[in-house]
Amino acid sequence: MSEVLYRPQVRIVRDRGPNRRAELPVGESVRFGVHNEIAAHYGASVDADDETSTTIDYVVAAAAG
Repeated sequence: MSEVLYRPQVRIVRDRGPNRRAELPVGESVRFGVHNEIAAHYGASVDADDETSTTIDYVVAAAAG
């Protein structure tokens, strides 16, 4: 078995409802939540002030690179 080369030190914090923060080791954080399209799919409502990118948005962006 190979040794672990890197283990990310990221902490996920749930703020309210679907809103979360990923606290990164560089002292910054990234907000995750929902926007209208995702909220509509799940039958949820979201205030315009609370709209933000979802985790899947970041995954797609990272894969597209």
